Amino acid sequence: MSISLPRHRPRLPDPDPGSLPVIWTVSVSRLTGLLGDVIPEFDRRARIVPINLGFEEAVDVIGQRLRREHCDVVIAGGSNAAYLRSRLEVPLVPIQANGFDLMEALARARRIAPRIGLVTHATDVPTFGSFQHSFGLDIEHRRFVTREDARDCIADLRANGIEVIVGTGMAIDHAEQVGLPGVLLYSADSVRQAFEHALELTQTLARSGAPSPRRHAPARRREADHALLGDSAAMQQLRAQIALYAPHQSTVLVTGATGTGKELVARQLHAASGRRGRFIALNCGAISESLLEAELFGYNEGAFTGARRGGRVGLVEAAEGGTLFLDEIGELPLPLQTRLLRVLEEREVLRVGATEPTPVDVRVVAATLQTLETLVDAQRFRRDLYYRLAALRIDLPTLHEHRQDIPLLVAHFFRLLGTMDSPLSAEALQRLCDYAWPGNVRELRNLVDRLRIHWPAGQGALSLAQMLAWLPELHGQPRPPGAAGTALPAAVSARPAAADLQQLLADCGGNREQAAAQLGISRTTLWRWLREAAAA
Repeated sequence: MSISLPRHRPRLPDPDPGSLPVIWTVSVSRLTGLLGDVIPEFDRRARIVPINLGFEEAVDVIGQRLRREHCDVVIAGGSNAAYLRSRLEVPLVPIQANGFDLMEALARARRIAPRIGLVTHATDVPTFGSFQHSFGLDIEHRRFVTREDARDCIADLRANGIEVIVGTGMAIDHAEQVGLPGVLLYSADSVRQAFEHALELTQTLARSGAPSPRRHAPARRREADHALLGDSAAMQQLRAQIALYAPHQSTVLVTGATGTGKELVARQLHAASGRRGRFIALNCGAISESLLEAELFGYNEGAFTGARRGGRVGLVEAAEGGTLFLDEIGELPLPLQTRLLRVLEEREVLRVGATEPTPVDVRVVAATLQTLETLVDAQRFRRDLYYRLAALRIDLPTLHEHRQDIPLLVAHFFRLLGTMDSPLSAEALQRLCDYAWPGNVRELRNLVDRLRIHWPAGQGALSLAQMLAWLPELHGQPRPPGAAGTALPAAVSARPAAADLQQLLADCGGNREQAAAQLGISRTTLWRWLREAAAA
């Protein structure tokens, strides 16, 4: 007789805790118990730290812990979430009740007593009015903002004969203090959705390049990489303009040729703004329209075929309390321009498939190397959005316009790339200063990187002849952008024919950076045009 032993599935190894996103949950009262029931379902996907406090106490404790610990996202519910949202340095995902939560909570309350009061924070259950009307329910609904408001709502309902309260944890606490039974509005599913949104948010931030102490180089290195260097009058004026604009909430439009440092200026505006949220960057020309909408505004579960369960947080929400940098804003499709205008004017975002907007506190900095006025005249860019974006405006100088800063930049890039001192001879450095730099500071950094690879540290001075052997771009001396006799438009209003694009690329020796500069477009746009021309 054979005996079959039970087969045990091997236990998967625990993931490295250092590689997991860090989520802190902040809660008081009944919500703490509900979170405790759900957290074990996610402890293999995130390192979850419960903080059983609320309001001022939670802000103080979180502020102290953030000075010595890392956190990616905070999860909280109701009035606690609303209070914490503008007071934390990390993104916050609220636990939000949905229609199913409301129906289940009302059904439980009905079994306790017939007269029901619903007490929610001002941001909770926005569809209750239509829900109550559709089902003909006789339920008293009160909204509160502060703890005193919640206490007053409960007292008013009790005086009007309400026998049971459905609401947030705070509302239930107040109800039970005056002898009324309470039913928690939130369900385990709403908590699970908050965790899914928080995990999605950490992935979104990682894709967008948002800084994280756990994944990136030390802060000192990042600050050096993002330094805005130069002693010229043009750079001094630029730094003064950034310092003037940074504390204000108005949108900023940054214009300039490719490679002049538009994202760097946006990061400087954010760093000097005092805003405690993240800096999120998105290139509007690098993503197709269908994907761009979901990436920027997010979507709800079931919004379209293949939509992720629980929906997805968009970059507008991910930048809560911080700065959203939209590069190549001229590439934003017209339908999405309308949606962005709503975000700027109403301070709220509507996810794809959603019926109710989400309030957001985000500052938008947009950048373009195209002339938006030309796009407006061609009806390719909304005039009202243009005026909204250009509330404050920064025009960046080309590198040729502040070429006296080139020696300082060269030395900085050599240090940044691992070489302590610049190896260039005086003659080689002078040739760099005389060059027109159609790709601006980005081109300079790329050429310095090439020199560093060919000429390791410790080999002495690098002569002009040796430099020219590795930098053939410097043999020809293209005229600086905007010089007399040049035909470099600030922007193109229509895409050139495929044959014209190929001819221009050939004239530039295959240098896409230079071809894009002559067209007045970004390298991303040029790549897309060439790819679409090849596929046609």
